[in-house]
Parts: sequence; structure tokens; C-alpha cells
Amino acid sequence: MGICLSAKPICESDDNTGVKYSKDDSDSNNGKDNGSASSKFSLASVLPAPRSEGEISQSSNLKSFAYEELKEATRNFCPDSVLGEPGSGSVFKGWIDEHSFTATKPGTGMSIAVKRLNQDSFQDHGEWFAEVNFLGQLVHSHLVKLIGYCMDDEQRLLVSEFMPRGSLENHLFLRGSYFQPLSWGLRLKVALGAAKGLAFLHSDERKVIYRDLRTSNILLDSDYNAKLSDLGFSKDTGATGGKSNVSTRTPSTLYAAPEYLAAGQATTSSDVYSFGVILLEMLSGRRAVDKNRPFREHNLIEWARPQLANKRKTARIIDNRLEGQYSLDAAYKLSSLTLQCLSIEPKSRPSMNEVVTELEQLQDPTSININRNSKQNRMARRCSADDANIHRSARAVSPDYT
Repeated sequence: MGICLSAKPICESDDNTGVKYSKDDSDSNNGKDNGSASSKFSLASVLPAPRSEGEISQSSNLKSFAYEELKEATRNFCPDSVLGEPGSGSVFKGWIDEHSFTATKPGTGMSIAVKRLNQDSFQDHGEWFAEVNFLGQLVHSHLVKLIGYCMDDEQRLLVSEFMPRGSLENHLFLRGSYFQPLSWGLRLKVALGAAKGLAFLHSDERKVIYRDLRTSNILLDSDYNAKLSDLGFSKDTGATGGKSNVSTRTPSTLYAAPEYLAAGQATTSSDVYSFGVILLEMLSGRRAVDKNRPFREHNLIEWARPQLANKRKTARIIDNRLEGQYSLDAAYKLSSLTLQCLSIEPKSRPSMNEVVTELEQLQDPTSININRNSKQNRMARRCSADDANIHRSARAVSPDYT
């Protein structure tokens, strides 16, 4: 492979989608933790972290890549192939043969995403091991599939399936020809897929707390199927033993539940709260915190909460780009579900299984009148009102009018 000479990262497109993964959002506390010390523990703090390739291979069926293989697959980690730069490293696009997993020419074979851990981010190695072990054992249609890993001297890399439409964050908040606004139907589809992935993690068999759910961690495939990614922060509540490995990074506070911010108490219920923030962002097309808006609207939850509970006011918070694509009944049902997820009291929030059930009902076209039907109903009502006015006017002019 030739060496890439590009001086700066540009968007690497797939099938002309022009998708680029997003960077982690900046929190208002600039990475400082407002909670207790316990909030700094990631999945690595409750699972014994492997320190050798043998320990990883015993617990998963992942492919062990050589560093040179991934270097070739990504064209020497060419800046042109950068998909994004999360806090712990960079993600590159590459190509491998789908059968042999050997590097292929760009545009041929299977597309992959290669996450390369910063060598100076030693504190994140525990998260890296956790993510390898975790994703290597957890397989679900709404979790990003981990294909393999690389441990070569100080190099730490993860190889996963490539998600051609990038992150939900990009589609909600970026403007441009590559990121057209998601329709009402697609937003429901994405919400349901993410909910199913989270419900799978929360199940009694797995008992996994995601801890860092955000729109940038929800990735979309070519058919807009949502998959959860970046499980390095996740916590296995069913695991025991092992020496703790502490992560100095903290999850995004923009999506954190009140009890998590106050005391660092991560539970499945706090994941539900984070999901509620995402639902609200999808409903409104606004970021959880946006200081470019009027002062009273800086905090999306504080601004929207009073309106979520009022059916007549629901339409005020909905993204105006969705006009005509939903019925008021459907919008109110979704806003009510969002409000439940955002309950201050953790015990009042629904489980993710209950969220999945509610979202599945909203997917049923017989329960939602959208687009043409809703428009026709509005036109019919206007015509009926106009006809009534005509009749009243005619009677006023001529008493014999019938």
C-alpha cells in the first residue's frame, strides 16, 4: 500500500454516504467528575482485565490481528481514512477480505473500523481490555460487532464492523447534503433499535449497565439499523472479583441521571434516564445543552419537561422539520414515554423492556396516522368548517335557503 500524503483528515465516504464518525461531545465540566469516586469505575473495575493475548483468546472467538496487517488495511493509518477521534484515540476506516481477514485494496472486500488507542493514554488500557472481553462475548443485532483486536508491543487496537451511516448525533445535528434530517419513521426505527440493544444488556442473563449512552455512541448501518458502540465504560453488575482497574475518564454528564451526578450511582435506571435524553433530542432535533439558544432554552430537559406532559403543547417541542409526518396522538405517546424515562425518581422510570414494548406499538402503522392520512384529515376538517360558514352566510341572506 502506498503512503497517504494528505495533510489533514477528510471525510471518508462509503457508497457515497459521506459519513464520518463524530468526536466525543464536550461536557460542561470539562471532563471533571461531579460524582463520587465510584463513578470513575468502568467495566474494567469489576472484570479481571487480561494482560496477555492468551487471556483474551480464551474468552472470545475474536481474530488476533498483527499491527502490520491493520497498518496495511488502513493505508498506513492514512488521515484520509479517519472516521472520528473519540477521547481515547482515533478510528480509521480499512478494508479486509471477509473470509481470510487479510488486508485488501481500498474499496474492495469488507469495510472495517479500526480504533487505535493513544499510546499516552495508559489509564485507558483497562477500558480497552474490558471492551475486548465484553464485545467478544456479547453478540446482538443492535450491538456493533467486534471482529478482532491487536496487541503488538504498546499498540492496542480494536477492529469492528463499519457502520456506513455514522452516528445518530451526526444525523440529528449536522447540516448538509450528506446528513438529511431523519424522518419521523426513521427516528422511531432508530429509537427502537437502540432500546433493544440496551434491553439486551440489562437482561437478567447479562446485567450490564451501559453508563455512557449518548447519540454519538449510537451508530447506524446502511439501512438505519441502530447499534450501540463503545462499551468501554460499561459495568457488569453480575461480575465479581479481580483487581480493580480505574478509568480516569468520565461518561458524558449531558446524559447523566440526577442520582449519578449526585453520588456516582450507576444503575440500569440511570441508563433509562440517558435514553430519555436521547428520545428528547430525537423529538426536538435539539442538543441536550445548547448555549446558542435563548437563555431559558439552554437546558433542553428543563425547557421541554413542562410541555411534555401537556398534549396541547407537545407540538411546540417537536422538530419543525418533521411537520406533517406524525399524528398528535403518536407524538403525545412518544413525549409521555420520554417524560417517564426522565423521571427524577429512579423507581418511577420504566424498564428498557417496557420502553421497547411502547416503541414497538408506535411502529405499528395502524396506531399512527402519518403523512397523507393526517394531512387529509386536516383538509377535511377545514373543508367542513368552510362549508358550515357558507351555509350560515347563505341562511342569513335568504331565509328560504336549504
